Amino acid sequence: MKKTVLFNKHKQLGGKIIDFGDWLLPVQYSEGILFEHKKVREAVGLFDVSHMGEIIVKGLEAKEFIQFLITNDINKIKQKEIIYSPLCYESAGVVDDVLIYKFSEEEFLLIVNAANIQKDFEWLENNKGNYKVKIDNLSDEYSQLAIQGPKSEIVLQQLTDIDLSKLKFYCFNNKVFIAENEVIISRTGYTGEDGFEIYSKNENIANIWDEIMKEGYKYGIVPVGLGARDTLRFEAALPLYGHELTKDINPIEAGLEKFIKLKKDNFMGKENLNKYINNKYKKILVGFEMLEKGIPRAKYDIYLKDEKIGHVTSGSYSPTNKRNLGLGLIREEYSQKDNIIEIMIRNQKMKAKIINKPFYNKKYKIK
Repeated sequence: MKKTVLFNKHKQLGGKIIDFGDWLLPVQYSEGILFEHKKVREAVGLFDVSHMGEIIVKGLEAKEFIQFLITNDINKIKQKEIIYSPLCYESAGVVDDVLIYKFSEEEFLLIVNAANIQKDFEWLENNKGNYKVKIDNLSDEYSQLAIQGPKSEIVLQQLTDIDLSKLKFYCFNNKVFIAENEVIISRTGYTGEDGFEIYSKNENIANIWDEIMKEGYKYGIVPVGLGARDTLRFEAALPLYGHELTKDINPIEAGLEKFIKLKKDNFMGKENLNKYINNKYKKILVGFEMLEKGIPRAKYDIYLKDEKIGHVTSGSYSPTNKRNLGLGLIREEYSQKDNIIEIMIRNQKMKAKIINKPFYNKKYKIK
């Protein structure tokens, strides 16, 4: 089992530790998931997300190599900007969804999902062909924190000299110092709130965590575990690899069309993504609200009358909406808003209604 550098701090803070993809991580702290969720929505929370992976791609043809592997368009971003993109197999299924930080035309940082670190690294290596690039997996050397919520900028500004109000959404700065520790800081996150993600060498991260918690005390900061991380991203309808995205679920099905640039030159999966768009039998990701008691869980079957039309990808009680909600992949012809569907919960079909997603209006600082 793997542990982050902050493992002992989580235990001291009352963290309930669980096995998450071979990592020992806190699912919640003493006050519980609902408390942590509310704190992030209304004030500020601090997450240890050091299990995420960091892979550097650099070389003369780094940009061209990445452009071939992603569905999005790397040419759309400038230095110190970030782009989100799925990585697809030729089949159009998803290898992973990643954030790509542009340091220069010849150097990029890929942030990958924890369970996919080795798979992604091997995928990159196996597909670099004749591209003049060098790929380094630095995941074991770096840790990552996320500070999220409407008061996150106020807290973090006390600890750094850069003007965070000028750091735009999906942009970053490197060689920044937080509490005298060098970091990369980006205006990104996975909660639907304004916030920042911080990367630093392992030996720095405990001090950074302590200083943020100390500074954030007067603003109501709390440590946040995996439980609230999931309910926050779920309300914002942000995809989770292994749920809304898999090798068997392509990014069009997951509702990520805006991150697929079919007009760009050939890229991995382009042919089959094109075919899928023209397939009249395709599936689509919908949001739904339970009309009967019961919480929909991943992989539960979805029915319309006696016909199975899809499955739940994520489901939960929504602390903000105070309702049981879900995301499901169903056949497109049944995806109209207000359609009544049924979720098979413990061998019993329970009614639900298709509603708009996301379930929470994101509060990103776009300007």
